[in-house]
Amino acid sequence: MNKEIKLIDWGLIEYNQAWTQQESIFSETINRKVEGMDTENVLVFCEHPHVYTLGKSGDEHNMLLDYIQLQAKEAVFVKTNRGGDITYHGPGQVVGYPIFDLANFGLGLKQYINMIEQAIINALSFYNIFAQRMDGATGVWLDVGLPTCRKICAIGVRSSHYVTMHGFALNVNTDLNYFNYINPCGFIDKGVTSIEKELGHTVDMDELKALLRNAIERQFAG
Repeated sequence: MNKEIKLIDWGLIEYNQAWTQQESIFSETINRKVEGMDTENVLVFCEHPHVYTLGKSGDEHNMLLDYIQLQAKEAVFVKTNRGGDITYHGPGQVVGYPIFDLANFGLGLKQYINMIEQAIINALSFYNIFAQRMDGATGVWLDVGLPTCRKICAIGVRSSHYVTMHGFALNVNTDLNYFNYINPCGFIDKGVTSIEKELGHTVDMDELKALLRNAIERQFAG
């Protein structure tokens, strides 16, 4: 079983282009697996121009802007085939798309999501940000159980043949105003935050990506 993780950084890329490229790697991985060949585990990092994406189980009413208003915000709206509800992607956010063959790690989907969440929690601890999981909701949160509870990382995954795609979106130096135009992930009573907001200064994206990569590799090395 191949536990090595190959990193690809696409930089700033349109959401639909990244989705197409993900699907290509995803399909190739599944084809190799079905044919009994070795499979790679690919971790993609990227940023997207302003875009709102809705998961297959999501509610369009959580998108609070109409088409004209979206254009005014230089944003687009895309329905996707991942799990989860609505979320926002934009510049200053690290989006991670792990295209992993979970059989290489002996994992089920729930374990996999927990391990991605834990890797992000571990990376955030470098900045002395104490993050947690929240019962009944995927992603990574701060101040769980308090009125100040807020989300710093969204997660939405698709899998087939135990191969994953889509992934996580970690708010780093993100313009959080864009979250005002949706009910993030369907929640109307929870806030959204970023590393920049928590620290009071911008964060080096390359440093953060290196921390994330190391945290994910350590988590899945087991």
